[in-house]
Amino acid sequence: MRCSNIRPITFAALVGALAAFSSLPAAAQDFFAGKSIDLLIGAPPGGGYDIYGRAVARHLGRHIPGNPSIVPKNMPGAGSARAAGFISNVAPKDGTVIANIMPGAVMDPMLDPKAERLFEPTQVMFIGNVNNGVRVCVSGKHAKVKTFEDARTVKAVFGGGQANDSTRDYGYLHRKTTGAKWDMVTGYKGTSDLSLALERGEIEGFCGFDWASLKSQRPAWVRDKVVNVLTQDAIEPMEELTRLGVPHIMTFVKDDTTRKVLELILSQTVFHRSFIAPPKTTPANLAILRRAFDATMKDPQFLADAEKLRIDVAPLSGERVQEVVRNLYASSPQVIDLARAAINP
Repeated sequence: MRCSNIRPITFAALVGALAAFSSLPAAAQDFFAGKSIDLLIGAPPGGGYDIYGRAVARHLGRHIPGNPSIVPKNMPGAGSARAAGFISNVAPKDGTVIANIMPGAVMDPMLDPKAERLFEPTQVMFIGNVNNGVRVCVSGKHAKVKTFEDARTVKAVFGGGQANDSTRDYGYLHRKTTGAKWDMVTGYKGTSDLSLALERGEIEGFCGFDWASLKSQRPAWVRDKVVNVLTQDAIEPMEELTRLGVPHIMTFVKDDTTRKVLELILSQTVFHRSFIAPPKTTPANLAILRRAFDATMKDPQFLADAEKLRIDVAPLSGERVQEVVRNLYASSPQVIDLARAAINP
């Protein structure tokens, strides 16, 4: 155990450390007063990540000492890795620039060794995660595929985004692990474009759509049963979707190795809508950002805003997300290799 390596601390050193710690919040409070914080949203305007990012931006500043204004700015590209790269390599290390990124940006450096490595996921500082969510596969009413069982026997055309995007990764994931027979057409720019393509009949369905985003962006699809919800993709089934008769993805997995591969990939829902600060952000400012984020998640005004927008809020602390990401990157090479193969053409 690590505790066996702890060495005795002198009383003077302990007093000095406590004094230094107690002075940090005041310094941070002085620092943020009168400033603004840029919030980089690593996704195009109009999609689920944009909706969540701007909702947090409207309320976060009230919980930061000095009440800085939060300025949301879209920075899409490489499945949020562009925004994460800016945070890591360009942004000041003081908390005045933060980002809201997709989980694919965190997973891709591990799962795609050929991808340009724009940042180190274990080095960025996680502020918190808004929604420990569930993703779904959907098909249109015009599609031959009405259930996931149909997808395992009937040919279809499904759409997907660009590299690192869940709609692309999950589309290939189901082809490789559950026997789905759809052909993939990729390169769409987010769920807004994919939704339009589905409505136009260009594609018959797509995967990796956040359930919360689906309800927010296309409420009529759920209310009027415009689409078929084929499967729920998460480590554990969601009660709401189970009540609606949507099968959990693990229902279609029989062997233990495939299950481990799916668990590795689906564990990214733990940092489903995470907010990050740069590596080596000053400890005092990071602590204040994390406390402010946690307070925002309980803020009645934010929760009322979320309800109005039809977005789900199931938060996790920055410390917890940091731990999950660190453990993911310690996964066995065999499982990582299999997971890499599962989400690529």
